[in-house]
Amino acid sequence: MPSSPFDAKTIDDVRSYWNARPCNIRHSNKEVGTKEYFDEVEKRKYFVEPHIPLFAEFDRWRGKKVLEVGCGIGTDTISFARAGADVTAVDLSDESLKIAARRAEVFGLTDRIRFYRANAEELSSTVPVERYDLVYSFGVIHHTPHPRAAIEQIKKYMDAESLLKLMVYHRISWKVGAILASRGFRFWALDKWIAENSEAQTGCPVTYTYTKRSVETLLSGMTIESMFVDHIFPYDVEKYKAYIYIYIWYFNILPRPFFRFLERRLGWHLCVNARLPGGKGE
Repeated sequence: MPSSPFDAKTIDDVRSYWNARPCNIRHSNKEVGTKEYFDEVEKRKYFVEPHIPLFAEFDRWRGKKVLEVGCGIGTDTISFARAGADVTAVDLSDESLKIAARRAEVFGLTDRIRFYRANAEELSSTVPVERYDLVYSFGVIHHTPHPRAAIEQIKKYMDAESLLKLMVYHRISWKVGAILASRGFRFWALDKWIAENSEAQTGCPVTYTYTKRSVETLLSGMTIESMFVDHIFPYDVEKYKAYIYIYIWYFNILPRPFFRFLERRLGWHLCVNARLPGGKGE
């Protein structure tokens, strides 16, 4: 018997899932690949997740080298490149990379971005090892069967002055509580249920979740400079699919400051800034 619901999952399982529906692909109903489509995808992403630009600090990396591990369809990739960074963007999904590369063409940023199809657990077998100022991975390595292997690969692209900005899913979150409640609080299959319901398209094969303590274990050997929790999705899902932004009734009656209080404690996104030993701040 496998000790984890993910032991039997493979990289091919993960690739097939994301090829079938790249992340955020339905953030716009415009024609995929057009400027109008990409503009709407970006607008919607940062409207629903306004903490992303604050966490990424796109403008901070002007003239710097950025490695993005898990670029998806390239929303953050373009934001880094547009701000003046030299970006190496990596993804497991062929379909995601096609859209991200098209996005770079549409916005005239192909000279600032290199794209690679690669498995994060074996990154150095595909992506030339060189030093980066920033390694950025938002919502990615918790979907690979062996996240620790991905972290060990990421370290190869860092020195003591490099910064890792990492987002993984937060176990002590509103979303996990809602999933658990929907299953009658049957804890014994929680990891499987989280994975199946972690994304817009059900059935994700692998989704790990972390507490602030367990993310320290994931990043063992690194110094965590800061971490914070954010993001509870408050919208009525059916209306959201129709591009109508209306809060679910119980979030709607909450005072906004209290909603933000909940987000910073029970949010789905656990965001971490970390360095190798001897980096800035030590």
